[in-house]
Amino acid sequence: MNANELRDKTPDQLREELANLKKESFNLRFQAATGQLENPARIRSVRRDAARVKTILNEKAAAAASEE
Repeated sequence: MNANELRDKTPDQLREELANLKKESFNLRFQAATGQLENPARIRSVRRDAARVKTILNEKAAAAASEE
C-alpha cells in the first residue's frame, strides 16, 4: 500500500482501513506471543501502513481546516 492509493480514498474509507490494520496488528502480536507467527516482518509493515493512513488522515483534516 502506498500513499498515492491512500490519498484517493475518502476519510471514512481511511478510518475503516486504519481499524482493519489495528485488528491485524493485534492478531499478529498475539501470534508472536504464542509462537505461531510465520512472517515477523509483517508486523513492521502493518505498523508502517497504519502510520501512513494516520498521516493521510491528518493531511486531509488540515486541508479541510485551511479551506474554512
